Amino acid sequence: MDAALIRAILRIIGASLVSLIFVTVAVFFITAVLPGDVADALLGQAATPDAVAALRHSLNLDKPVLVRFVIWVNGLLHGDFGVSLVSRRPVLAMASERLIHSLLLAGVTALFAVPVALVLGTTAAIFRNTLFDRAVSLLTLCVVSVPEFLIATLAVFIFSVQLHLLPALASISDIHSIGSFLASFSMPVTTLACVIVGQMSRMTRAVMIDALGSSWVEMAVLKGASPAHIILRHVIPNVIAPLFNVIALSLSYLLGGVVIVESVFHYPGIASLMVDSVAARDIPLVQICALIFCGAYLFLTTLADIVALLSSQRRHAA
Repeated sequence: MDAALIRAILRIIGASLVSLIFVTVAVFFITAVLPGDVADALLGQAATPDAVAALRHSLNLDKPVLVRFVIWVNGLLHGDFGVSLVSRRPVLAMASERLIHSLLLAGVTALFAVPVALVLGTTAAIFRNTLFDRAVSLLTLCVVSVPEFLIATLAVFIFSVQLHLLPALASISDIHSIGSFLASFSMPVTTLACVIVGQMSRMTRAVMIDALGSSWVEMAVLKGASPAHIILRHVIPNVIAPLFNVIALSLSYLLGGVVIVESVFHYPGIASLMVDSVAARDIPLVQICALIFCGAYLFLTTLADIVALLSSQRRHAA
């Protein structure tokens, strides 16, 4: 690895760190101007002004926003992410408990969606301009165009309300067997996988078509190599890095879909925790959840950029 490549990678990482700093500042000030007051929510409408003022003082909500920002950043630098204004528990512990559930949902979705998308995209590229290719392109375009909340709502209406085949709520506590696991995760995973498969298969098709049209594939065809040999020995090894880039970018879209899916199916993940904390005006909890989402997105996109850079360097070296 030469010095120029190392500098390029460091620039990508540096840009991501700058973006993370900007996101951190934005998250605090955006949450600071959210309407409503947690003191009013905790004490109720019958609370006296003196009681509300006393609670706001105990929660440091009466201090200027810049002072609260300095206190918050100082806590972040020392590993203190704050305490929930509602439950008085450390927000990092609360987010970590829910994050495990969200990672489980994302992992099961990726385990199902990635192979399906790669197979569809690769097959469509091999049989491009055929009826199968057009059917896959049309189907994936339709799936990508439909919002996740509509897919989730239709799934609940059809499989829970009409057919009574699957539970409308995805409850982790009710999972005691493989059957109950499949029943709880079927609709959330399918909803998330629809968009992921649609996006990833289209990008995979583009990558594979580009590889199949390269000079070294044409040379293998002229030498009489079979299609299977060309795909397995010449195409797949040379598109692993671009495909990894495709996978990383596609999985970053999970972050937006998880918020909707967890809310619709009442899945106990970090996205539903953030939605509940917004409703309760629990600002420290909203902030840690938002930082986790932004950090995960920046990690995936940074990883995709680095893989794309390494892939480009490899092609130029070849």
